[in-house]
Amino acid sequence: MTATPETSRIVELAAGDGIAVAPARWSFAGDVAGKFDGHVSRSVPLYDSGHDLTARLSDYFVRAGSTVYEIGTSTGTLLHRLAMRHGDLAETRFIGLDVEPDMIAHARQVHADMPNMFFQTARAERFAFERSDLITAHYTVQFIPPKHRQALFDRIWDALDWGGAFILFEKVRANDARFQDAFTTLYNEFKLANGYDHREVLAKSLSLKGKMEPFTSEANVDFMRRAGFTDIITVQKYLCFEGWLAIK
Repeated sequence: MTATPETSRIVELAAGDGIAVAPARWSFAGDVAGKFDGHVSRSVPLYDSGHDLTARLSDYFVRAGSTVYEIGTSTGTLLHRLAMRHGDLAETRFIGLDVEPDMIAHARQVHADMPNMFFQTARAERFAFERSDLITAHYTVQFIPPKHRQALFDRIWDALDWGGAFILFEKVRANDARFQDAFTTLYNEFKLANGYDHREVLAKSLSLKGKMEPFTSEANVDFMRRAGFTDIITVQKYLCFEGWLAIK
């Protein structure tokens, strides 16, 4: 079949919250940083609750002299929460990593008054982590090419001190087609109930083609087990969104 101009050209669409997208072209660059927190809070079920849970869990692992990493820090909102919670502990450092320079620039500007927070543009699967007591990744690994994911989990395991923790939140695929169909439909209803219209929901889905590759819950746990983790537990679950705590 010969491609027509209508089927071959990239068309810009609206994904809500003033974010313009195109099919298979989702990006965190440009002005997305200023709109990110509001957009993700409306788009991901229990997103803020996941931040709160991570902060509470961090009490068991962060101590004086700890280094804490957030992989995919975006605007630094979660990292700031952790830094504020443990700011009274001497010589603690909170380091946010992100591949998008625009996100890092925004985070540095917003949190310039926090001397214990540091931001760096880096690919986590290639990053030389220092020894750490806590590493977090909220809805980040799903954007890393699958061929690089095991290398990331291996680096996380190697960086953690014994007794340290990795907190991972991911969108996941169901392990059965019937479950996947139900989860996808209910997730779309969630976004519609949060004020997005059907065109924005479809535009966001189209923009993520080839950009986001969720794995099943079992596959994510397998990554962690192959890296060396044996103590792994689910701490939050809502349809196709899941959070785990893994302790070294």
